[in-house]
Order: sequence, then C-alpha cells, then structure tokens
Amino acid sequence: MIRVNRYSLLVMKKICLLTLTLVAVFNFGFSQNSKLSEDASISIITFGSGQEELYSAFGHSAIRVYDSINGTDIAFNYGVFNFNRPHFYLNFARGYLYYMVDVYPYPLFRDYYMNHNRFVHEQILNLTQEQKQKVADFLSWNVQPQNQTYRYDYFYNNCATKVRDAFEVALKGELLFDSTFIKTNYTIRNLTDLYLSQQPWGDLGIDICLGLPMDKKASPYEYMFLPDYIEHSFDHATNKIISTSLVKEKIITFEPEKGKIPFHWLHPWIVFGIALVVVAFITWRDWQRKKLSRWFDAILFFVVGAIGILLLLLWVATDHAAAAKNFNLLWAVPTHVVAALALLRKQNPKWLKGYFMLTAILSALLLGLWYVLPQSLNVFLIPVVGMILLRALVNLPQMTQIGTDAPNK
Repeated sequence: MIRVNRYSLLVMKKICLLTLTLVAVFNFGFSQNSKLSEDASISIITFGSGQEELYSAFGHSAIRVYDSINGTDIAFNYGVFNFNRPHFYLNFARGYLYYMVDVYPYPLFRDYYMNHNRFVHEQILNLTQEQKQKVADFLSWNVQPQNQTYRYDYFYNNCATKVRDAFEVALKGELLFDSTFIKTNYTIRNLTDLYLSQQPWGDLGIDICLGLPMDKKASPYEYMFLPDYIEHSFDHATNKIISTSLVKEKIITFEPEKGKIPFHWLHPWIVFGIALVVVAFITWRDWQRKKLSRWFDAILFFVVGAIGILLLLLWVATDHAAAAKNFNLLWAVPTHVVAALALLRKQNPKWLKGYFMLTAILSALLLGLWYVLPQSLNVFLIPVVGMILLRALVNLPQMTQIGTDAPNK
C-alpha cells in the first residue's frame, strides 16, 4: 500500500494543474489562428466569497471561452501574481503591485472554487459571431507574456474590473451598462465592509491602514471593483449591436449550503473590551497608590506610536494611494514612541506633562467627534482610544512631581 502525505498530494496537484494548463494554452494558441465555431460561447464566471483568507472574502471573476467543436474550454484569470518577480516583496510593500492574466482549464478552475464551498455563477453572453471572435482575439493577445502584466490597484484596476475592461476594449462602444439598478449610495469603505462581517480582524486592519480616499462615494461604475457587481452590471447591460440584453443565459453552476455562522471568541470587541477593563483597573490602582505603572505606559504608547509610524510611511513613502490622509493618525500618533522612551528615564522631561495633556484632549475630542469625521473610523478602535485617554489622564497628576525621583513600578 502506497502512502501519500499532504505535501506529496499538493505537489501532484500542482503538476497536474501545470500540465493541464499547458495543454489548454496549446489548444487555445492553436485555435486562435482559426475562427471560433458557431457553437462557441463566451461567459462571465463569478465565484462567491471565501472565508479562509482575507483576499478571498470579496469573491472572484473570470472569463470563460468554450468551443466544443475546437475542443476549447478555458478560463482567463486576471488575479495571478508572480512571487518570483524581482523585488516582489519590496514592491508589494511600496505599492507597486503587478498582477497578470493567465489561462486555465475551466473545469479544473471551476472545481477549485466548488471544493472550497464557493458559489459558481455563469453568464453566457449574447454576442454576435464577430463579437465573440473580437473578444477571443483580445484575450489571446492579452495572455501573451509581453502583454499579460498590469499595474494592480485594489479598487480601480483589479481582477474584477479587468474582466469588464476586456470587453470594453474588445467591443469598443458596443456595450451599454445600465446602472439604475444600484439604489445605494455607498463609499468604497462601505462596499468593502459588506464582505468582511465574518472577518472582523481583516476589516479592522483595512480600516486602520487605508485612509480618507476609502470614504469617497463610489459611482455605479466604480462598484464594479467587486465581482458581485460585475455580475449584476452585466445582468443589466445591453448589446447595442443587436439591441438585446447582454446576458443570454444565466447558469447557477454551484450554490453552497449555508452553514451556521461560527462565534468568534477572539472578536475585536471582546479582546479590546477586556483590554479596556484591564487598563481601567490598572489606572484605578495607580491612582490609589500614587504610583504609575511606567513599563505598562511605555509599552502601550510605544506600540501605538509604532502603528502611527507605519501609517505615516504608508501615506508618504509608498504608492498605496488609498493609504493617504489617514485620520487614524489622530490616535496612533507617531510621537508616542518618543513619549514611551521618555517614560523609561529616571526623571521625566518637563515637556512630558504638556504632551500627556495634549494627548488626553486629542483623545477626548476624537471620541466625541467619532461619527462626524470625514473618514469613517472602525468602531472596534473606540476601546483603544479609551485606553490611551485613561493612561494620559492618570499621568497628569504625577507629572507635578517632575524633578523628584518618584518611585517607578
């Protein structure tokens, strides 16, 4: 009996995928020199949200080219990136994100999402034979090594918008999107929040790192950075050449069973709520004993300040446009790092009292104006700002002892 461990199975699957992909590319490359048959069809494929990784929460889109006469059944995927690209991680951190379009055997591609319990919807498009050929020719051109890479943007040039763009480029002026079905007035941030209810930590991370540009009201056209709205928009599109609906047939290939939503014990509300209670207790004890927990304050303000430095660098030193003008810098103040280091000195510098006074005022104002700021701050952060306010306040009376060697804990 032969035993196959999980690693070996994964390697075998990758080899199989590579082999089938090469076969598919060969088949398409061979068929592109001849016209698609009358039986050929071109479809938009929409895959549902995943809950395993953050990037999968928003779903995915692809284009299927199916021609039974020529033996072609492939999917064009605009969500591919290459880890082996020179300076990949450095470029990723700086915001220079490069993605690619690649081609896969559709059955294998589809089954991957089905195996991960994600829905698969297919929209067979109502195109003339000439339009089908135009789209197929464009995709064939686009997947060539010299053409397949594009500059990725989270919201304006991603694996969903590229699907829409492929049709707009191939069929210039021949499609009409009717956006009147969109009745909401969401911002970009609102739209991302719709998909992150089951990933609160991911939602928090995005809301911390991305600034005011996320709070721009999205136009109906901009809604299409999400695969679901690619699907809905094509449902409401018209083929102007034949004056009919762009979607000829919609097939629900796979619809997963809805399981029970698990309860997250490590939800940010619980974690930060407990942390706030602990900080409140430490603050009360310090007040009673007239002694500050210096090491605790040093750690708290250093961590918060380090977050602020990261946010500032994302804004001014990278090409992440959505990270600009970040109001989270009102609580994650980079200079808190300096204050944290000053707290470790035997005698506190005289400016520290004024610093904590300003920090307390800023934190109180931030909490009071939370819901009227131009940028929508994540509500999970309210306990965090509460902790900063408490520790800033408790430090104020002790600062009157500057010049004395007050005992530190």
